[in-house]
Amino acid sequence: MADKTTVRAFIYFDYYDRSCYCQGMGNISSSKTSLEGKKPRKSLKGQTSRETILLTATRLATIKGLSSLSLGYLAAEVEMSKSGLYAHFKDKEELELAMIEMAAVIFDREVLQPAMNAHGGTERLRVVTDAYLSHLEHKVFPGGCFFAAVAAELDTRPGLARDRVFQVIGGWLSLLRQCILEAQEIGEIDSKTDVDQAVFEIEAMLLAANFLFVMTNDLIHLSQGRKGMENVLARLSVGTELRKKRSIRRTP
Repeated sequence: MADKTTVRAFIYFDYYDRSCYCQGMGNISSSKTSLEGKKPRKSLKGQTSRETILLTATRLATIKGLSSLSLGYLAAEVEMSKSGLYAHFKDKEELELAMIEMAAVIFDREVLQPAMNAHGGTERLRVVTDAYLSHLEHKVFPGGCFFAAVAAELDTRPGLARDRVFQVIGGWLSLLRQCILEAQEIGEIDSKTDVDQAVFEIEAMLLAANFLFVMTNDLIHLSQGRKGMENVLARLSVGTELRKKRSIRRTP
């Protein structure tokens, strides 16, 4: 079993701790903490092998599932002996936790970081949802969103892996919520909006787009996801004239 330092090395959440998106989530270890926790640093060759294994494993997990991805099968896929694989991961749970961390790093790079360069409110919401749909289109993982895939498998399987996935998904939903709150603050979205309901609707459309695109390989479903999100914003948005009036009231 991975030690507590490894489990708490939440690279995904540390990114938002530095970007003011993790207020109230508690202190998280630095993103520079390696996935090995406090274990001695491996050689460059060993680290490269570990990363290759994890990249292969995360991709396979989205099509085979975590439970079906045995160490023996993974060893064959990366052309390594099973004993060689055990040199990197002492058991299946340690492998699963490391896979989740690798997927979180990839999700951060592909989806979350682009949003940090956007203005707050609806602009950031559009950027982050578009990045999510684009990472599906580019098939970063062949089975679609890694976290959507493994969450469906782990939802009734208590343990460290389920807890970590729940943390990642919770952080993602918090980001969507923060974007809507910002949009309310700057007058883009009606202040009476039920924020949690809006987040639920946007996430539901993104998950539907993910599921249908994986099933059909038809880009129309990603376009429908984008359109659906725009429909939600259009319903919740404050009219141009009202925004002007509010802006005039705030002017000294």
